[in-house]
Amino acid sequence: MLALLLARAGVDVLVLEKHADFLRDFRGDTIHPSTLEILDEIGLAERVLALPHAKAPVLHLRTPGGGPAVVEELSRLPTKFPYIAFVPQWHFLDLLAAEAARYPTFHLVRSAEVVALRWESGVVRGVRYRDADGEHDADAYLTVGCDGRGSVTRSAAGLRLRETSPPMDVLWFRISRRSTDPPQSAGVLGRGSFVALINRTDYWQVAYVIPKGADARVRAAGLETFRARVSETVPELADRVGEIASWDDVKLLTVQSNRLERWWQPGYLAIGDAAHAMSPIGGVGINLAIQDAVATANRLVEPLRQGRLSTRDLAAVQRRREWPTRVTQLGQAAIQRAVLAPTLRSTASPTVPAPVRALLRLPWLRDLPARAIGLGVRREHVAPALRAAAVS
Repeated sequence: MLALLLARAGVDVLVLEKHADFLRDFRGDTIHPSTLEILDEIGLAERVLALPHAKAPVLHLRTPGGGPAVVEELSRLPTKFPYIAFVPQWHFLDLLAAEAARYPTFHLVRSAEVVALRWESGVVRGVRYRDADGEHDADAYLTVGCDGRGSVTRSAAGLRLRETSPPMDVLWFRISRRSTDPPQSAGVLGRGSFVALINRTDYWQVAYVIPKGADARVRAAGLETFRARVSETVPELADRVGEIASWDDVKLLTVQSNRLERWWQPGYLAIGDAAHAMSPIGGVGINLAIQDAVATANRLVEPLRQGRLSTRDLAAVQRRREWPTRVTQLGQAAIQRAVLAPTLRSTASPTVPAPVRALLRLPWLRDLPARAIGLGVRREHVAPALRAAAVS
């Protein structure tokens, strides 16, 4: 997204993609209203929504035998896009790359793994990367680390993380979806378990939440025990859990939540997960990353075009985006403490937690979760100068 916005403004941009394509399963695929608004501002919303996707105007929380409670009613939000769109991330990234390729200042190199930053007199001046032909240097006036929670560039820049301790990890897998299944994506509270069901049209993408570090213990108990726990929590899937044929079908997401104390060095800036790994609560990670990209483009496009970028500009990006990151992580931590941690510890029959019941009883509070997750904190908008761009 950052490369696209800068290329539209005539800034020469090189994107290094570690893999040969964008096809990775069990990535976050939620595109929230705040992101759809940004896409609309640059004329891409209709094209994104033409991709295969499912809409979720309402998110439910329920127990195995109980009816659903509406916990996020995005349909009430004051936006042109009052829903979350579940779009396969590889389709979304392919579309962004194809759109960016229309601009002569955009360059994408695939199968290019960054191995080091290039320093000159204390300033980052590009990267060294490896491809099938060996190692190469890429010179850059500014290097932006968008390389995720395990960021190589962040480590090479010597930036320090402030870690928090989410009480959970997630096991991802898929189970076929039938036309008779309910259409809503939902969270299901079980006895000592929590399962999120994401409607991917012809299958459910399933997130089975486990206590932090419990993956080895769950696998040691055996696949049949795991299938039984899934069936107990989501009884309507009991006749399909055999589709989990082996542990190879179950992928571990080690949940992290952290943020950098400082996001930059001279010539370098970290954004997205490289600057702040988010808990999967609310599926907000993609959307915060895109908000970062928009804020970065808005602030840095003129300094980059004029060749006068300073550390003051980089620090300004952090000031703009650090507060929304902190607030969002605090909200995620509160949900983890009040809902998920007690649920994972419990051996009793599941019930909707008291904080959620209280929230649903107070009309003036009911819209807060949807607003916080759907629109976020301090949502960004593409600067008018970046919204219209001619293709050469």
